[in-house]
Amino acid sequence: MKVPKFKYVIDNFTDFRIIRYKVPDFKKLSLKEKKLIYYLYQAGLYGRDIYYDQNYKHNLIIRKTLEEIVKEPKTKKSSRDYNQLLDYLKQMWASNGIHNHYSFKKIVPKFSKAYLIKEIKNLEENKLPLEKKQLLKIIIPIVFNKKIDSTKTCFDPKKDLIKNSAVNFYDNLTQKEVDNYYSKLINKKDKEPVMYGLNSMLVKKNGKIVEKVWKVNGLYSKAIERIIDYLEKAILVSDSKQKKIVIKNLIDFYKTGDLKTFDKYSLSWLKDNKSNVDFLNGFIENYNDPLNKKGSYEAMVSIKDFDETKRTKIISNNALWFEQNSPTDKEFKRTEIKGMDAKVINVVVEVGDASPTTPIGINLPNSNWIRQKYGSKSVSLGNIIKAYEMASKESNLKKEFFNSKKEIDLLDKYSLLANNLHVDLHEIVGHGSGKSEEGMSDFTSSLRNYDAVIEEARADLVALYFAIDKKLIDLKLMSSLDVGKALYISYITGGLLVQLSKIKKNHNLEEAHMRNRQLICKWVYEKGKSQKIIEKKIKNKKTYFVINDYDRLRELFGKLLKEIQRIKSTGDYNEAKELVEKYGVKVDKKLHAEVIKRWEKLKIPKYSGFINPKLIPIYSKNKKEIIDVKISYPENFEKQMLEYSYVYSVL
Repeated sequence: MKVPKFKYVIDNFTDFRIIRYKVPDFKKLSLKEKKLIYYLYQAGLYGRDIYYDQNYKHNLIIRKTLEEIVKEPKTKKSSRDYNQLLDYLKQMWASNGIHNHYSFKKIVPKFSKAYLIKEIKNLEENKLPLEKKQLLKIIIPIVFNKKIDSTKTCFDPKKDLIKNSAVNFYDNLTQKEVDNYYSKLINKKDKEPVMYGLNSMLVKKNGKIVEKVWKVNGLYSKAIERIIDYLEKAILVSDSKQKKIVIKNLIDFYKTGDLKTFDKYSLSWLKDNKSNVDFLNGFIENYNDPLNKKGSYEAMVSIKDFDETKRTKIISNNALWFEQNSPTDKEFKRTEIKGMDAKVINVVVEVGDASPTTPIGINLPNSNWIRQKYGSKSVSLGNIIKAYEMASKESNLKKEFFNSKKEIDLLDKYSLLANNLHVDLHEIVGHGSGKSEEGMSDFTSSLRNYDAVIEEARADLVALYFAIDKKLIDLKLMSSLDVGKALYISYITGGLLVQLSKIKKNHNLEEAHMRNRQLICKWVYEKGKSQKIIEKKIKNKKTYFVINDYDRLRELFGKLLKEIQRIKSTGDYNEAKELVEKYGVKVDKKLHAEVIKRWEKLKIPKYSGFINPKLIPIYSKNKKEIIDVKISYPENFEKQMLEYSYVYSVL
């Protein structure tokens, strides 16, 4: 019987497409490994609503209300208003709240205010998160008034970043008050500082500032208790002694909220590098906080890809060579690389800050002193990268935005390998490179709202600088420098043109990775403009950016990397601000309008999100023991989101 072709893109709505991904070799795992994955999968999903609430204090109320309208049998499913409401809800699911995950701007509904009021009134009171009168008073102005909490995370240095951010990390505070609060806590002489503020909400009550910690018997306790329930089950089937230690330390952190315990957990996680199964769970990335302190909830469960990991092992084994041959100043280079672990993983499930939109590479822990003293763990998400590639194969994007057949042929031949090498070099070498000057340990306080952009720029520049180095051929990571050239072509066009399609007219870039890409591309374009290293060409009223000299472009990447590393190592806020604001934020309005017009002709959604596989436990006849775990690949995004809300909503 013919096996049906795996369908990657399973839904399209407004600006989104939803993609599926395969999990190779899941069936080959031992029963113990499958059970471990299942319990970690359940633990991760029970934290899903934490991330919604972190993104905005009214997200859960709004989402749950709209979900009840969609589930209500009496709701007429054929009306225009209903379909527009469903699209709005799908955008909420894809962005984990009412603010777009890229632009950070509030999602604008197309259904009418009168329609929403009518549908809420038609619902039974006991199905709603609040009493109807109170509910309508909260929801209606928030959803329909563009001025109320319009931006999830504000990075505009001219504004109070706390007061102008809707993200739910601070309450009744100003930026000055927050800065003062944390500056008093930080001891610059401490060589092993905790990540202050990582797992708490800061509030001011009766003139007093209080930190409300996310832990058992603290904020998000109900969800955290369920996470712990499944983590405790995972310990019993863990595939190594070290994994048991990791999970125990994570449970202790969730129970106490102690950041020293979080460091203990991070160090134990770093040492857990031999088992097939790995996971993330906790308050990890701080990009959603305007001051880069608060960690967003994130969970991921994965299986090691042994074949693909051979590539990352070669890079990590040669990390010191890359560090020594970097164009950065000697005083900011490491003299030894410790604890560098790198691998390719196949994701089984992603939750929170990692889903439905997902990273393609991760380097952790984020603690600077742990990185420098003990190293880091880098992963490339192999099946996610492949799913992106497969989902994009049928589009005409390359023909629209790249200048010549030669460029397109290079991309067709090498883009998958180029993307994999970019992610590997970015995560393994980039995030693991450099050292700070004496006394500089807390970049969230020194670089503040520019820390994330500078860090991502540093990692990207390391990858770009070495992408056309013959060392990669010597290491048999690629057969030709054309692989690196394909990366350069893709990166420059992506940073100067394609990514502009993801933001609305007259909007600036807000998201850290987008700012980082434009910063790099715009800087090298302008610095090499007189020599036409990158040439701006207009053909048939369409703009293209063409690389004329790859070697000199590499030199420019090296010069910028040298400066970015200096800024990072010294915590030079003023120069970080100068670079980011000059090159990474503002968008050429004429060019932006052109890109949007060209993109619209392609009829490709701007954003991609992913639907998770579903794990199904098979029980023994007495229903007391799991005897197998099956994996399936759902094709209905709406159904999965409603199921998650029904099963895992405990807040």
